[in-house]
Amino acid sequence: MTDIFDELQWRGLVAQTTDEAALREALAEGPITLYCGFDPTAPSLHFGNLVQLVVLRLFQRAGHRVICLVGGSTGQIGDPRPTSERILKTKEQTAANVARIKALVQPFLDFEGDNPALLVDNLDWTAELTALDFLRDVGKHFRVNQMVKKEAIAARLESQEGISYTEFSYQLLQALDYRHLFRTYGCTLQTGGSDQWGNLTAGVDLIHRSDGASVHCFTTPLLVDAAGNKFGKSEGNAVWLSADMTSPYAFYQYFLNVEDASVVTMLKVFTDRTRDEIAELERQVKEEPFRRAAQRTLAADITTLVHGSEATTSVQAASEALFGKGELGGLDAATLVDATAELPGADVAAGTGFVDAMVATGLVESRNAARRTIGEGGASLNNVKVTDPERVLGEDDFLHGRVAILKRGRKSLAAARRA
Repeated sequence: MTDIFDELQWRGLVAQTTDEAALREALAEGPITLYCGFDPTAPSLHFGNLVQLVVLRLFQRAGHRVICLVGGSTGQIGDPRPTSERILKTKEQTAANVARIKALVQPFLDFEGDNPALLVDNLDWTAELTALDFLRDVGKHFRVNQMVKKEAIAARLESQEGISYTEFSYQLLQALDYRHLFRTYGCTLQTGGSDQWGNLTAGVDLIHRSDGASVHCFTTPLLVDAAGNKFGKSEGNAVWLSADMTSPYAFYQYFLNVEDASVVTMLKVFTDRTRDEIAELERQVKEEPFRRAAQRTLAADITTLVHGSEATTSVQAASEALFGKGELGGLDAATLVDATAELPGADVAAGTGFVDAMVATGLVESRNAARRTIGEGGASLNNVKVTDPERVLGEDDFLHGRVAILKRGRKSLAAARRA
């Protein structure tokens, strides 16, 4: 348990902490209780949230008690963004999102075992709280001149839109969560992304002022994409953890295509690979980048973590099959549909000529170009070379009765979706 903080630092998971020396001392004295909260402002968590689930997972494995909080109440408010006011979800929408997220986090932590994680909803202790009690018991301990200095609040106050009292009060609600968990479960550590620093320290301050106790918080660095944008639903680049919002195939492909500059960082954060294993993969990135061994390892490990080993096997088979290294006919229907969803294509009826299908799907610009490609031996249907320009797509050519894969050369693919 004393090595957990060193492990977090090596994996690049520590950005800020209230008092590192005091936290290390607390960790060395024995198991502590910590928590992280997830607001249900969408029907799924996204890849950025996965960082916090990994942190909780690491702490639990090290013997500490972890609490996963889903914000049934804070989700109805929404953490203030630096740019604009959130559109409030209805209570029914929030409740539906809470149920989905509770199910989503289950596989990441051990909720049974000898050291079970706890799953809580902050609506349970705020639903019956009156506005008067909230102002007397929580608001009394906060100073507005300090609250307006928080980064997101300050940015909104300087904008033309300003900030509503509702979102301005969000940090008080999150602080109340920390105090409730401190009083109920002895929770003394809260984690979150570095953009949550102001909300996390609000809880530390409330506990100190109301209970006279010292507790801790630390943040993880925000992961950003190649353009420097934060991963998250509000940024428009979210990679969702729910399979019905980002398919396992699309999820796998995303990490398979991670740039060399980011892949080692992600291996440290999202996999259980040892230091020696990651050092070897880092060497391969530098000396043999064309093999993309690090990306393949990352994609497989993180897909298994989120979707399970069977999903990983299926998407790997689909990825190989699409480029002629496996049997397309062996893919299940769902994986086939997911794997071809992003391919250019068109609706094509059975009985359509292969030449016309190539043109319709955008694989070639004209019928003459299609015939020329066939004559040069560069066209295939479901990974089988087509040599006859009069070839017609039959019923059996649509895999699972849904889609036929057309290919020009080795890498140009298109999907003929059955009309």
